[in-house]
Amino acid sequence: MLKTITPIDNTVYVERNYASSQEIENTLNISKKTLLDWQNTSINERKKILTKFVDSFLENKKEIEEELCRQMGRPINQCGGEMNGFEERARYMIEKSEEALSNIISKKNDEFDNFITKDPLGTIFIIAPWNYPYNTSVNSVVPSLLAGNTVILKHSSQTPLCAEQLYKAAKLSGLPEGVFQFLHLDHQYTSKIIADERIDHVLFTGSVSGGRQVKKAIGERFINAGLELGGKDPAYVRKDCNLQHAIENLADGSFYNSGQSCCGIERIYVDSEVYNDFVEGMKSITEKYILDDPLNSKTNLGPVVKLSAAQSIRLQVKEAISNGANDIIEKTNFKIAEESNCYVSPSVLINVDHSMKFMMEETFGPTVGIMKVNNEDQAAQLMNDSPYGLTACVWTSDMEFAKKFGKRINTGTFFMNRCDYLDPGLAWTGVKNTGIGVTLSVLGFNHVTRAKSYHYRTI
Repeated sequence: MLKTITPIDNTVYVERNYASSQEIENTLNISKKTLLDWQNTSINERKKILTKFVDSFLENKKEIEEELCRQMGRPINQCGGEMNGFEERARYMIEKSEEALSNIISKKNDEFDNFITKDPLGTIFIIAPWNYPYNTSVNSVVPSLLAGNTVILKHSSQTPLCAEQLYKAAKLSGLPEGVFQFLHLDHQYTSKIIADERIDHVLFTGSVSGGRQVKKAIGERFINAGLELGGKDPAYVRKDCNLQHAIENLADGSFYNSGQSCCGIERIYVDSEVYNDFVEGMKSITEKYILDDPLNSKTNLGPVVKLSAAQSIRLQVKEAISNGANDIIEKTNFKIAEESNCYVSPSVLINVDHSMKFMMEETFGPTVGIMKVNNEDQAAQLMNDSPYGLTACVWTSDMEFAKKFGKRINTGTFFMNRCDYLDPGLAWTGVKNTGIGVTLSVLGFNHVTRAKSYHYRTI
């Protein structure tokens, strides 16, 4: 039995039976059975159906937002942002699909007609996370279906209703039966499905340890996996930046969704000349956050996803403080936070360094560390001193500097004067332990298709 505990008050919010062996077998079989018809459906027809899928999903906006709030604790007044992100990304991929999936012409003349097609991989197994349950799954589900694949979705046990809402929208859109399905699964059956010969590709978003389990389950099979794993994303605040803009945006990048963002800001390196003013600004803005019941419309900082996560975050902060760090945030404004619940007070730590787990390991909570740096070389060295590489950002008024500095940072996405954002027209990817593969942009379609070459000669 799957039980989802809401972090709002640690009570059971959702109960579902895990899929049985027979249900899994039926799901895999029908996915394969419908594959040929779906891949032979024209791209224009697929686009029409996927557009109806998006429209149907958005019609249920209010119900979805409240479910989202209760399942993972995001403030209700921020849940609409996820719906907007879902729509923006889905419609972009629908619009670009024909261009992205078109044939590549190698040679065409009176003698030769040579070209490359982008054929679907087959059945794609998507394992989606709880922290952005719709924004992450849309990155994989929509391009996979547009490319002619069939999809089986396994959502996090924290957000099972998200899979059900997506399936409901798919049914209303006219997607043929078996093209898009979902399963509620435990870890054991998830691994068995990955190892099954009827699965042709796996797309996973989650922890580094989870990514290793996916690779292990694939074993010696010759299939690939797209893995978006951890992050410890850094920012460099240069002395020539618009300081107030940097403070406001980096606070939001650190604390939005209670810091539970793979591309959230966890490390900030500040030029020594503006360090004191930046720290004071971060203290002031952080202490204005309202940590409360996420169903309250005034709340802008909700609980973290579960009690074990809250305890892990608190422990990492305490360890850093025991090793010399200082938390500059006055906690009296956050009385709801207690050791026995999921409400974690925001923390801004100074006097931190890279000997601390807090600055090296993913925290995934409403915390951030700030270090003083003397120059750009020191900033670059510290930003690259990480096992992760999803995003990084610089705050400066000098575009040319930003372009040169960005080339030095080992990361999948580099921002200037922005953070914690996905542009659907840009490739979403990472380096090092952040994983492999690409979603979004026209390049994302390349990872859910395979190349097939045709060489025709007229005699």
